[in-house]
Amino acid sequence: MRAGLSGIGAEALTTPGDPRAEALDRLPVREAVPALLRALDDRGVAVLCAPPGTGKTTLVPLVLAGLVGGGPVRRVLVAEPRRIAARAAARRMAWLLGERPGGKVGFTVRGERQAGRGTVVEVVTTGVLLQRLHRDQELTGVDVVVLDECHERHLDADTAAAFLLDVRAALRPDLRLIAASATTDAEGWARLLGDGESGERGTDGGEGATDGGGGPEGPAPVVSAPGVSHPVEVVWAPPERPVRPPHGMRVDPALLDHVAAVVRRALREREGDVLCFLPGVGEIARVAGKLGGLAEAEVLQVHGRAPAAVQEAVLAGADGGRRRVVLATSVAESSLTVPGVRIVVDCGLAREPRMDHARGLSALTTVRASRAAARQRAGRAGREAPGVVYRCWPEAEDARLPRFPSPEIAGADLTAFALQTACWGDPDASGLALLDPPPAGAMTAARETLTAIGAVDAAGRATERGTRMARLGLHPRLARALIDGAKEVGARRAAEVVALLSEEPPREYGDDLAAAWRTARHGGDPYAARWRQEARRLEQALTGTGDARPDGARGALAAGGARDAGGAQRAARGDDAVAGLLAALAFPERVARRRGERAYLMAAGTGAELGDGSRLGGAPWLAVAVADRPVTAASARVRLAAVTDEDTARAAAAALASEGAEVHWADGDVVARRVGRLGAIELASRPLAKPDPELVRQALLEGLRREGTGLLRWSAQATAVRQRMAFLHRELGGAWPDVSDAALLDRADDWLGTELARARGRADLGRVDAGQALARLMPWATGEAARFEELAPERIEVPSGSRVRVDYGADRPVLAVKLQELFGWQEAPRIAGGRVPLLVHLLSPAGRPAAVTADLASFWKDGYRSVRAELRGRYPKHPWPEDPSTAEPTRRTNTRR
Repeated sequence: MRAGLSGIGAEALTTPGDPRAEALDRLPVREAVPALLRALDDRGVAVLCAPPGTGKTTLVPLVLAGLVGGGPVRRVLVAEPRRIAARAAARRMAWLLGERPGGKVGFTVRGERQAGRGTVVEVVTTGVLLQRLHRDQELTGVDVVVLDECHERHLDADTAAAFLLDVRAALRPDLRLIAASATTDAEGWARLLGDGESGERGTDGGEGATDGGGGPEGPAPVVSAPGVSHPVEVVWAPPERPVRPPHGMRVDPALLDHVAAVVRRALREREGDVLCFLPGVGEIARVAGKLGGLAEAEVLQVHGRAPAAVQEAVLAGADGGRRRVVLATSVAESSLTVPGVRIVVDCGLAREPRMDHARGLSALTTVRASRAAARQRAGRAGREAPGVVYRCWPEAEDARLPRFPSPEIAGADLTAFALQTACWGDPDASGLALLDPPPAGAMTAARETLTAIGAVDAAGRATERGTRMARLGLHPRLARALIDGAKEVGARRAAEVVALLSEEPPREYGDDLAAAWRTARHGGDPYAARWRQEARRLEQALTGTGDARPDGARGALAAGGARDAGGAQRAARGDDAVAGLLAALAFPERVARRRGERAYLMAAGTGAELGDGSRLGGAPWLAVAVADRPVTAASARVRLAAVTDEDTARAAAAALASEGAEVHWADGDVVARRVGRLGAIELASRPLAKPDPELVRQALLEGLRREGTGLLRWSAQATAVRQRMAFLHRELGGAWPDVSDAALLDRADDWLGTELARARGRADLGRVDAGQALARLMPWATGEAARFEELAPERIEVPSGSRVRVDYGADRPVLAVKLQELFGWQEAPRIAGGRVPLLVHLLSPAGRPAAVTADLASFWKDGYRSVRAELRGRYPKHPWPEDPSTAEPTRRTNTRR
């Protein structure tokens, strides 16, 4: 493989002055190719680090295949994360050879293949690569695999790398593997492709960095290619007024208005074409609408759903001298090179997949773009000449951006990944070489889903059915719907609906899946064309394996037990019924029953609401195919659903069906019923005459937690005892227990066990003497309970002979007594073993507070005089001696004395 590069273009492109030869000569990656070839000869693996536009995706595969540079012919497989990038790379390489795709260079993406027996370099998506690895682990006939754009950390790319490393270790040590990255963050991939041990890398001048040792140990060699170094000026262009941060799929319309304004500003201030980065197709369409009246430039949209003609026009460059504004998703960061761009407008947002396992909802979410992505985007302005990037966020926020994008494995739905690893023979992925391990919770949720649809067994190993699902090139949920649905409605109709579910229809198709199906059938738009192509692929996949044939004894709805109804009955099903069945089979936890005008409850327990004007409103049951839940919303929003019925919902979601006794606290009392459910949806119920006593006890405890211990009977005496115990717990602690509501509920069995065992409802709780029950918590075992009256006396005898109740309800115990009854008393008593003096509330003869003191001697000396002067005239019949410290205490008037 160590072929020299002298004569690149001359040998492969024989016409002097051919622009293709000149294009090859200008590619900076030429300088790194010799080091890359040496690294592959020495180790068989390498990391190629080259900025966008250097030729790593086009020149390197041609050299490796021997199509350029005169080396031996070898078969090279290039894996791209996106279909649009795979097509573009193949077209570019074919053009460099003076051919069209399908000859020496071809491509294969889902639903489309342009390659033949003479194809030497084949560009595939990472999903297609995974399919091939499952069919042929040795990749027979392939000599080199290039994983392109691996820095983007797509889950399929990470999985493919792990599988390929397994293949090299066990089956094909001769298989060469290159991880190609557009950033300088290559250390992780170098460790992964090497043996995982630490090692030092040396540098080799302009030919890039390679492993200094050159031996079989340590990280894989890293080969760096120089990038185009045209300077790019940064212009900070934040909105004048704050915009709302993104959440879910929502982007503040004010930000999109601002981005459109910045594009217009850039066209006025600078020369060249504009490349504007936006997070998704919807935002691209809205900004395009705001630029609709642009006279000085043509507005083009680039994303995975864009028509092939538009994609080719963008990649071909301007024609006729008119300026262009290219609105693109992150696909243009590194996967595609757009010629003519001198200006980049970056909105600062990106989309990443997220999985809400609690609600069973998986969707893309809008996030702040990472600093690495921002650098990639800015570099597009300096590919061919000095350029400028307008960043639509404040400079002060730049340092707070995440350093790199989140790896997809960290937050995405791992159901497909778990099936891939199960089919590979490693159900928990513990033996795979991955940069980041899959989260345990996400893998558990994925295995539960796979078990429910029969794709894996109890040990997590792939079943025969699961292997068939994996080979269909679909998410396992959709594979289940296709296989089982075809037996009910036929292969063609099942394939057509699943094709709709595999790529969500445009918003203008509406939220009714059956109506969208009819629109796609008769549509002439690019989506309809792609849909027809995918539907044909799926139908062929089914009929080729026999999965479309009824199997009689088992039936199509394996979990539900429904039998095949025969061809005539299948044909009689209307579009709505077919769409509802297929959506329910794919997403059984999202079957939903109506509970309001536009509100539904899904089997997973999440509420769902239809949008205004939805034609689905009023349907008793829905099968929800697409839904998202905004951060601040209580319910999910239905984006795509089909009308269905209870029988279909029961059959499709049979794994969620249950029937059993339910005893709980509801509407202020114990409710005992026998309930049939479909997940969270209640289907039927009847009263339960003899509920399990333990379930009743738990329900009573639930009621106490919800409504508090006030459900019990608290007499004044019981309340007083509780207050006295609380005082001792606060002052002495130790054996004296906490009697707050929370503590009492935690120890409910200790003091209410007997009563809870006998009670059957709220009325029984209301008859429980709380004070008597509370006495069980007294520290009887230590003997402290016998000192209860001594430590926290209920009453205190005062000098007049009265026994006055102590109030323990405040932070400090209070003795409230008429002033005349305390004559001669120099010191208030102390309780809690002498630790706490009573706070004395001195009352007037009418029982109203006259003074508060904890020091009677000081009060008699200093405070009494003013109280006497104020009250003596008002209560002349009561004694007001000059010296209360020596006066006789009394509770009578002067007359009665």
